[in-house]
Amino acid sequence: MTGVSARDAEFTDYVSGKALWLRKVAYLLCGDWHHADDLVQTTITRLYVNWPRVRAAENMDGYVRTVLVNVYLAERRSPWGRWLPLFDGDEESPGADLDSVLDLRTALAALPPRQRATLVLRYYCDLTVQETARTLGCSQGNVKSQTARGIDHLRRLLHGYAVSFSEEVQP
Repeated sequence: MTGVSARDAEFTDYVSGKALWLRKVAYLLCGDWHHADDLVQTTITRLYVNWPRVRAAENMDGYVRTVLVNVYLAERRSPWGRWLPLFDGDEESPGADLDSVLDLRTALAALPPRQRATLVLRYYCDLTVQETARTLGCSQGNVKSQTARGIDHLRRLLHGYAVSFSEEVQP
């Protein structure tokens, strides 16, 4: 194989193996499967352009995750990104308690982008505070405060859903 063909084959193998993982992380960040696909496509394009740098990374998955999160955060900062819906409510749910899953997804979608990214990295991707700080390009203290604020915000939102639900159920 020529250098370009080998490079393309290696890139294709890596992306094929990570596509579902990337899509799940992107969905948790944005709350919409179609938008997640767009985030993944943009991420894959950036990876392809910088493939030699990606290959040289000590932790390729961490590098790729950082690119995905940066694509998401950059989009949320742009005026166009603020017009995109975060959740349309008709997506598939893996949990047995559909109402709880939908409440959590709706609450997660209501968080500011940095808090949402921090919670997804910490609790879905299971990163440490240090790894999350490296991925987001911020201090460990910032990760801790964003995590605490995000969890507090989620609790308030979810408590609001529980209260409104119990008021509907009362005779």
